Amino acid sequence: MRTSRYTISRVGALAPVSLAAFIVVGCAIASAVSVGAAASPDDRAQTRASAATRPRIVFLGDSLTAGYGLARQESVPSLIQARLDSTGYRYEVVNAGVSGDTSAGGLSRLDWSLSGDVQVLVIELGANDGLRGLPVAAMKNNLDQIIRRARQRGITVLLTGMEAPPNYGAVYTKEFRQAFQALAQTHKVPFIPFFLQGVAGIPSLNIADGIHPNPAGARIVEANVWRALQPLLSKPR
Repeated sequence: MRTSRYTISRVGALAPVSLAAFIVVGCAIASAVSVGAAASPDDRAQTRASAATRPRIVFLGDSLTAGYGLARQESVPSLIQARLDSTGYRYEVVNAGVSGDTSAGGLSRLDWSLSGDVQVLVIELGANDGLRGLPVAAMKNNLDQIIRRARQRGITVLLTGMEAPPNYGAVYTKEFRQAFQALAQTHKVPFIPFFLQGVAGIPSLNIADGIHPNPAGARIVEANVWRALQPLLSKPR
């Protein structure tokens, strides 16, 4: 079995290099939560009041966004929030990750996911489409609608790509991969070709299922996302 990993780019061709094979699977647990560790009622009230004045960064995704198998503060969106806070950026990160979700599911809940002053939408969807062997054209259309509708609201979009399981054949996996690239080129949006770059297929960076990142793996994904996300943000004052 052979797969590839890809360098982060804003828009353009994929650059494959060697990586161990991986297969993305869905999970049955669903969650869609804002990031942050547990706090007292007073602390939470104060945090909500402060967050209400902040522009939002929404992560729309599946279990990889939701942080399946991780403590809440270890998910990628939570790590991004911690980095923003530590570097003086005044944004609220919203984790709109639902485990097992497909691109169609993400599209169906887009409007309520974009409530509030959303400035940036990070799209991490498609893994479960690939797992189920759903038509690439349908996935591409769903993601296209998400991008278009977000941009119509003046929201900056960061698109992340995914790989399909190799058992559906070379033609399907190639079309699946190219769908993300084509969307990034068509809409001229910042693009991370592979959300699990540097993590997929590496046992020491994944939880026991061998698929979802463990805390160390999540930190690598967060660093990759941060490099693409930071240029899109207003500089801290």
